[in-house]
Amino acid sequence: MRTTVRRHLGKVVAGTAIAVAATAVMIGITLPGTAGADDTAGGKSGGTTGQAAAGDQGGVVRPGVVERAPDEGEKGKGSDPLTDDEMKRAERLALSRQQLSAGENVEGERGPQRLGVELAAPEADELDDPDAPRRAEVTFYDYKNDTLVTRTVNLDTGKVENTGTQRGVQPPLSPEEQTEAARLLIADPLGAGLKADYKDATGKELTSPDQLLLASMVYRAVPGAQPASLDPCGEHRCVRLLPKVKNGPWIDARSLVIDLSTGKVAKLDG
Repeated sequence: MRTTVRRHLGKVVAGTAIAVAATAVMIGITLPGTAGADDTAGGKSGGTTGQAAAGDQGGVVRPGVVERAPDEGEKGKGSDPLTDDEMKRAERLALSRQQLSAGENVEGERGPQRLGVELAAPEADELDDPDAPRRAEVTFYDYKNDTLVTRTVNLDTGKVENTGTQRGVQPPLSPEEQTEAARLLIADPLGAGLKADYKDATGKELTSPDQLLLASMVYRAVPGAQPASLDPCGEHRCVRLLPKVKNGPWIDARSLVIDLSTGKVAKLDG
C-alpha cells in the first residue's frame, strides 16, 4: 500500500506529529493541529491527562460548568466586536445595486465574492470619544476584473464613507473560495493523484470537497519556477490547497496550483 501511495501525485503525509510538523516547515506555514486526525482519541487523551493531574494533587475532579453565552445585541458598543446583525447590515450597505449586478463571485455568479467584515478603527479625532460612530470595513473580491474592493460603512448613518479598489492584492481565501478550488481540482485530470491518495486512505472515491478539510495558501508567480500558464498568478487569484482527509492524513498537493480567475489547474515545474 505504501509503495502505491508514494507513486501518486498528491502523496499522503503520515498522520503523525513529526510528519505534520515537517510539512509545516516545508511550506512555511503552521498547519492545523494533528488532533484532527483522530478527534475522538484526542479528546479522550486530553480528559485523561486533566484527571491524572487533579489526582496527583489529591483533588477531586468536578464536572465543568458551562455558562450560557450572553445574548448578542443588534448593535455593539465602542470597540466591541461586530455583532452578527452589524456584519449582515454592513455587507448589505456596502454592496451597491450596480456592484451587485456587475460583479462576479468565485463561482461565476452575480455579485463580488465576500471575503470578510471587520470593525474599522476610529478616526484620529474620535479616539477618546465614547460616542464615536461604529464603522465596518467590508472586503470583496470581484472576479469580473480581479479587483479587491474595500468599503467602509458607517453603521450609525448607514452610509458608505470610503471605497478603495486594488489590483494585485491577494488576501487569504474565504471558505467558499477554498471549496471552489477543491471542486476544480477534483474535476481536473491533474487531480487524479489527490483522488488516488484519498481512496488509498479511506477506500472510498473522492467526489466532493465536502469529504475534505481544507487549508490554503495564496500563490504568486515566481519567475522561472512555474509553467508560463501561471505567470498571471498574483494578478489572478491563485491558490495551493492543503487538503486533509477527515479524521485522516494530510495529502500533499502543493505542486498543484488552481487559478480561480480562469478556473484552470496547473502543475509547478520541478
